[in-house]
Amino acid sequence: MILVPINTLFASEKGIVWKVNLNGTEQFTSIQTAIDHIPNSNHSFITIQISAGVYAEKLLIKKSNFELVGAGINKTIITQSIARDEWRCEHGDDWGVATVNVDSASSINFRDLTIENVYGFNQLETKTINCPLDTNKIKIVQSTGHQMAFRSFYATKLKFINCYFRSKGGDTMSPWNTTDGMFYLYNCVLEGGVDFYCPRGWAYAENCQFYSHNGPAAIWHDGSLHEDAKSVLVNCTFNGFDQFQLGRFHRDAQFYIINCHFAENMANQNIYQVKTNNTLSWPGRVYYYNCDKPGTTNNFFKNNIDQAIDLPEALHFNANWVFKNRWNAVEQ
Repeated sequence: MILVPINTLFASEKGIVWKVNLNGTEQFTSIQTAIDHIPNSNHSFITIQISAGVYAEKLLIKKSNFELVGAGINKTIITQSIARDEWRCEHGDDWGVATVNVDSASSINFRDLTIENVYGFNQLETKTINCPLDTNKIKIVQSTGHQMAFRSFYATKLKFINCYFRSKGGDTMSPWNTTDGMFYLYNCVLEGGVDFYCPRGWAYAENCQFYSHNGPAAIWHDGSLHEDAKSVLVNCTFNGFDQFQLGRFHRDAQFYIINCHFAENMANQNIYQVKTNNTLSWPGRVYYYNCDKPGTTNNFFKNNIDQAIDLPEALHFNANWVFKNRWNAVEQ
């Protein structure tokens, strides 16, 4: 497989450049203010350059055709502390539940950023709170519960390059859109609890690192509206707590795990189906090719790619194959 050099992945025209700096020396002092200045019907691709610093902001994004470019992982940090269980006690939906929230937007790039939800790192103890929207009017909030760093709803054509998604709870990186969601990750780091990488629709991740803090699975997928929907991971590494498990699903899913590397302490267990009342039309679609795990005697990840219906020529797994002619993610 020929990898595209990292410096060519964002070679698109950047005629409009805005800058954000916490010290007030640029046009904007907050990322949200810069995003809010993008016209609702924006057709010109806008680059928002974000200087190094810790931005304690919750981003609410409904604009399209722009990119957020930081100064580097762990240099430009967007951070919040939000427990989903606590948030839903006062809100009827998930809008605003994450550090970065994207609604029905399209064509947004994120690069050289850290996006984190630090609730589980700061709140180590379980707590009980009043919960007006809960049937029992109380809620037990755990330090390992759902803590989303990134959450999208009906967005598509989202690209993430050199990004770090960090939480200690579940659903850290949640790009959700089963209808037409297309998501591209390259050279990213993701960590969290249960299902901390959980795309819906079509997703492609390459050269990414995954670290599992807790929970019964690291990755998850929902492709229940389209038989072709898939989550593809190429040349990725998986590490975590002792006997962490690779993945699971409870809706129709399709995984391609290609040239990936599993830590020796990962459980020897295949991506598995959770007991569910959902009707699965295409169950059991988990495909491996050329993966490795030191010291293993139970090769659950043995090559079974020949069982897949949709295969690229010469087993050339790349983003163009995943998204077909709907989106050229690498060149855009």
